Amino acid sequence: MSSKRFKKLPEKTNLLPAVNIEKLLSEVKKNCTTKFDESIDLSFQINNKQKKSEINIRTVVNLPGGSGKKVKVAVVCEDPKTDEAKSAGADVVGGDDFIEKIKNGEMNFEKLICTPAMMIKLSKLGKVLGPKGLMPNPKLGSVTEDLKTAIKDAKSGQAEIRNDKDGNIGVSIGKKSFNDDQLIKNFNAIIDTLDKEKSNNTIKGDLIKSAFVTSSMGVSYKIKLSKNI
Repeated sequence: MSSKRFKKLPEKTNLLPAVNIEKLLSEVKKNCTTKFDESIDLSFQINNKQKKSEINIRTVVNLPGGSGKKVKVAVVCEDPKTDEAKSAGADVVGGDDFIEKIKNGEMNFEKLICTPAMMIKLSKLGKVLGPKGLMPNPKLGSVTEDLKTAIKDAKSGQAEIRNDKDGNIGVSIGKKSFNDDQLIKNFNAIIDTLDKEKSNNTIKGDLIKSAFVTSSMGVSYKIKLSKNI
């Protein structure tokens, strides 16, 4: 049953013609009628079926306008790198003892970074970390010797882009409180990243079938992309 607040929102907006993101942000923000700072979210449907195989996209993008989220970052590293990780802003740092805590279900963090040497030990916890999307991955920059950069990226505003088995991608470009310029910069960064993924996967035809924008508790609008992806 819909709430009184939701019933006051525009109806069937997802059936309206596609419009540029610049023109949609004011409408989306107008629909943010809750008391909290709603996130502004994108939803993409990709052409998941190709002749050879299904498309699997998994990458990260640094959001130039920030994410508006405070991310708790944990680092698994050797003892000599502990001080480096702490000074770079890591919230939790440890080695073998920390791996044992994770094994026992102690995961009070949202992003996990690991050095290559410790990844061998951490990889045994795939069944624990994998389902939660917390397993470090070299492709995503979370298995690295450069802990300072990895921690900075995770803290400053980094979004993961991955499609589910049905070809859907969901990603946030910020909060209602962000100015339009911040949100548009983040949107463009995500579009550029998807464009690169299309090239890397040698996809025939368009990668994106449809794109929508909404707020956490709002209604969705169809986005008109400025270029074919």
